[in-house]
Amino acid sequence: MQWLAQGFHGEMHYMAAHGTRRARPAELVPGTVSVITARMDYLPRATADDWQAVEFDRLTRPGEAIVSLYARGRDYHKVLRSRLAKLAERIAQEVGPFGHRAFTDSAPVMEAELASRSGQGWRGKHTLVLDRDAGSMFFLGEIYVDMALPPSEPVSAHCGSCSACIDVCPTQAIVAPQRLDARRCISYLTIEHPGAIPLELRALMGNRIYGCDDCQLICPWNKFAKKSALPDFDARDGLTGRMLADLFAWTEDEFLRHTEGSPIRRIGHERWLRNIAVALGNAARAGQGEAVAALASRRDDPSPLVREHVAWALAQAV
Repeated sequence: MQWLAQGFHGEMHYMAAHGTRRARPAELVPGTVSVITARMDYLPRATADDWQAVEFDRLTRPGEAIVSLYARGRDYHKVLRSRLAKLAERIAQEVGPFGHRAFTDSAPVMEAELASRSGQGWRGKHTLVLDRDAGSMFFLGEIYVDMALPPSEPVSAHCGSCSACIDVCPTQAIVAPQRLDARRCISYLTIEHPGAIPLELRALMGNRIYGCDDCQLICPWNKFAKKSALPDFDARDGLTGRMLADLFAWTEDEFLRHTEGSPIRRIGHERWLRNIAVALGNAARAGQGEAVAALASRRDDPSPLVREHVAWALAQAV
């Protein structure tokens, strides 16, 4: 409630819309007595052992587009929800019919808090759940059930005096340990924020066009992050290692085709172009001539939002 009162949720009005139901499971799903929490690793199967260094290296190539690791494969909502449904079926085979409802980032559920209270890990200073054997590169899901289950114990925190995630954040969005101002977070700006990106934050976004992994890349515990066993999270062609100019040229039909089944699709073509325009502006400032040519191609885009960001980006050219 303090976080909401400070306005840290920005335009995510749904964070405030559900009142106490977010923190009281039985108000969201009447009859809920216990919550089963689950997590699922998402690093692609082909991830290199030095993947953190590989990802940081992308930031040194201003013409390359960076999409957050979790979004390079299939939409996790579909994958995790179907597996939670199968888990519920298996439980029903053992105990008989029971009331339940599965969630994964899809309802007013305090996922990270439930996960930490049930022993999946502790809340890192970046607010994400951390586990000593798996880092933080995993998705969370829950099954609300009407059975009383013995609680699992939370684990102790192991961040110690480390502040690497706070220090590395490009926009200084982690304003204190476990306190994130979403309005400054690049993940929020590129995914959740619907309007113009604040001028003072654009240059800090670099070549990140969908999400940001920096606070996880720098975390020492992520040297223990696990690769997914599922092909669903393998990086798709077209979303990894691509040049900004190529992605900026996608028509809306091409955008929809390339992002079918991907979490990226939900931001829509207009925000996609907005994000890339900012990244191209940053590339232009770094002396990338092809960025200017790409931007010029959309100087007269039908969208006022895109046109404004393109104009800003062209003004960054050295």
